[in-house]
Amino acid sequence: MSDYENAIEIKGITKHYDGFTLDNISFNVPKGSIMGFIGQNGAGKSTTINTILNIIKADSGEVKIFGLDNCKHENEIKQDIAAVFDELPFHEQLNAKSLDKILKHIFKQWDSNKFYSYLERFQLPVKKKFGQFSKGMKMKLQIAAALSHNAKLLIMDEATTGLDPVVRNEILDIFLEYLQDEEHSILMSSHITSDLEKIADSVTFIDKGKLLISGYKDEILESHGVVKCSKSDFNNIEKGDYISARIGDYGVEVMVSDKSVFARKYSGLVIDHTTLEEIMLFYVNREKKEWS
Repeated sequence: MSDYENAIEIKGITKHYDGFTLDNISFNVPKGSIMGFIGQNGAGKSTTINTILNIIKADSGEVKIFGLDNCKHENEIKQDIAAVFDELPFHEQLNAKSLDKILKHIFKQWDSNKFYSYLERFQLPVKKKFGQFSKGMKMKLQIAAALSHNAKLLIMDEATTGLDPVVRNEILDIFLEYLQDEEHSILMSSHITSDLEKIADSVTFIDKGKLLISGYKDEILESHGVVKCSKSDFNNIEKGDYISARIGDYGVEVMVSDKSVFARKYSGLVIDHTTLEEIMLFYVNREKKEWS
C-alpha cells in the first residue's frame, strides 16, 4: 500500500437528492488519529460515510483512502477497513461461531483467535443467535468483528447511540487501545458529542449538507467561547462578531468563534469556555442569529 499521510482525503464531495444536497464537502482524517464527525440527524453524516465506503456514488468530488481512489481500488481498500453501523448487518439467525466461519472467507487477514478473545472480553455468547442479542451486545459483536481482521481504518456511523454509559466507556477505551498502533485511524460519526470530546483528536462538523468546521478539537474548543451578558451589553455587540445568541429571561449567551479578537474589541465582557455540544447548538441556529 502506498505511503500516505491521511487515512481519508475527501475533496469536494457533492450528492444531490430530492430536498437535500451534500454540498462540496472536503476534509482529511490524518493517519493515526481519531476524527469525530458531528452534526444533527439529517445533516449528511451517513451520506458522507456511505460515499467514503462507495455504497453511494457521489455526483462529483473524490475520495482517497490510504492514498488510493475509493472506487478504482475498492476491493483492495475494503480488506483494510472496518465499518460499524447503528444496525447489525449480520443475519439474526447466525451466531458468533458461524460468523467466524463466514468472515474467514471474506477477509484475508481474519484472525479467529482475536475474534474469540474479543467475544470473551465482551462476554458475548458463542452459540446464541444474534436475534436474541440486546442492542449493546449487537454493537459489541460488530466491534469484535471489526477489530479481528487487522483493519487499518475504523469507520463508525452512530455506533454508540442507544448504549448505556458503561458500555460506551468500555468501547471508547477499546478505540484508544486500537489507536496505540500509529497505522490505525478512526472516523466516528456521533451526536453524542461528550464521547468525542473525550477521545477525538480532530472534529468535522456538518449541518444541512454543508461543512461548517473541520480542525483539531483542542484548537476549536480553545478559539470558541460563550459570553454571558445583559441584554443592554448584547445590544452593543455587532452582528458580525458572533455566531448566534441565545436570548434568556435574565440575559444573553453569545457564541464567538475567536475569543482573542472578541476580547480585544469588547474588553469588559467575560468569555467562558465552551463544549462541542454548545458549539454545535449555536452554529445550528446561526441563520436565526437570535434564538431562545
